[in-house]
Amino acid sequence: MNVQNIIKNQKRENEGQRAWADAGMTASATAEASKIGAEVLKSGGNAMDALAAMQFALAVSEPFNTGLGASGFIVYYDAKKQETKVIHGHSKAPKNARKNIFVDENQDVIPFLERSTPGTAVAIPGILKAFDQAIKLYGRKTWGEAIEPAIRLSEEGIEVNDLWVTAIERFGNRLGEEARSFFFPDDVPLTKGERVVNEDLTNALKELQKNGADSFYGGTIGKAIAEEVQKFKGCLVLEDLIDYEAEIAKPLQATYKEFDVIVPSPPNGGGFALLYMLKLLEKLNIGQYNVRSWEKYYLIAETLRIMTADKLTFMTDPSFYDIPLEGLLHPDYLDERIRLYNFTFRNDKIAAGNPWKYDKDKKPSGLKAQTFEIGSETTHFVAVDEEGNIAMCTSSLEHNFGSGIMVPGYGFLLNNDMTDFDPSIGGVNSVEANKYPVSMKTPTLVFKDGKPFLTLGSPGGPTIVASVLQTLIHVINYEMDLKDAIEEPRIFNGTGPLIWWEEGLPEEVRQVLEKMNYQFDEIALPMGNVQAVLFDHQSNQLYGASDSSRPGIPVGVNKSELN
Repeated sequence: MNVQNIIKNQKRENEGQRAWADAGMTASATAEASKIGAEVLKSGGNAMDALAAMQFALAVSEPFNTGLGASGFIVYYDAKKQETKVIHGHSKAPKNARKNIFVDENQDVIPFLERSTPGTAVAIPGILKAFDQAIKLYGRKTWGEAIEPAIRLSEEGIEVNDLWVTAIERFGNRLGEEARSFFFPDDVPLTKGERVVNEDLTNALKELQKNGADSFYGGTIGKAIAEEVQKFKGCLVLEDLIDYEAEIAKPLQATYKEFDVIVPSPPNGGGFALLYMLKLLEKLNIGQYNVRSWEKYYLIAETLRIMTADKLTFMTDPSFYDIPLEGLLHPDYLDERIRLYNFTFRNDKIAAGNPWKYDKDKKPSGLKAQTFEIGSETTHFVAVDEEGNIAMCTSSLEHNFGSGIMVPGYGFLLNNDMTDFDPSIGGVNSVEANKYPVSMKTPTLVFKDGKPFLTLGSPGGPTIVASVLQTLIHVINYEMDLKDAIEEPRIFNGTGPLIWWEEGLPEEVRQVLEKMNYQFDEIALPMGNVQAVLFDHQSNQLYGASDSSRPGIPVGVNKSELN
């Protein structure tokens, strides 16, 4: 694979949601966060400093998708050591979590809206502990310096944009009384163009700046969190926050067409899913088909179905049960899965395979597979500095507005990450105390010949990995411009026949796949929000691109702007 062919096809435009620079790059779903990250780089901060500042800025500018009560995975590449680490800030079930919290007295699963908004939906938030660790390990600036730009942003206020309006219109029914008073002042929803100031959130940021992450994990803010969750009959108590630790882990890695792809390891399920699908599509040589052909989309659809069947069956918290990772990625097992494709009809017999025979050191749990998934919202952001360090994070409240529970006096929403668990009892991903639910967050690093080539990620719940997969293939297989690769229409489906699709999908694709017994959602909807940076080592340039589904931008930093 000739990287220079890909580089040659990149458009050298420097406007809107494209940016080129020679000393740093940030990209996120909001212009405010991207600009703050870039300013940190200009003032001498490194990629991790910029990323931390962006997380706090996103807590202000995108508070319904992420925030202080969120979870996430941070990936950091140390250019000097040529080493990649993952900081797990994933939410965890409280110690008092009960296996039956999401079923009624008849053992039937409680409907999603009902189970996703009470206190029992709140898991132990991990994102602040992860960034506390990350700054100490990799940052140049202090925790307080990382928060300072977000405090100024919060005091100035945010102009309500279409993303805010859509979230309020579609999911405002999820909000509790405290949150509703902010997003619906005087019982009227916030409207586009008005500037909104969250004084309570400013208060929280100043408290964190003064007293550090300990205020959240056991101090003043932590006590307020535990008290509020208990009011809503949740499981989380102060001790859960005190005991939470952010784990530093080695990533997963595999090759795809001579590129090295690096992703988080379980309990992250998105990383495994991406590597698994890339391995299948490499064997199937997806690049032989036109990027707009029905064959390409058929392979994406069926690969997503095959992956989902295995993911729901085998992905879990590895500290509780074994995962046959070696078996799932074994060439012979993948050859077995390849036989499920037929190019004539949707295979209605797709089920999980038996990777255990290729991973004999592991033992099956004997528990049932997860039965279904629910979509959610998230955010992804990235920073690259002059030295070549790369920091990126996918963080989330899980669903829009999370649990809908806002902490009084502190102005931030709590997650509903407990809904990442299988709500039924007795599954490999069912609720258990102190267990991580499976997450599909997929922050991804791609290397070629030992050098960073591409970094990308996306929000979107179960659709995250579909967005990352298709963007990656558009760049590597089809040698597309990065922004064009992001905008190329994507699809998503689980194990069933229904396909979600984006505007611009060729009509022929729909017609052919419908004849093959696939079904299409009635309307096109944007899925995910890819943020990406591509590395042109030959000209020492960085190329950032943002997805048009949100108002975010990439912001480049040039050597002439560095302090």
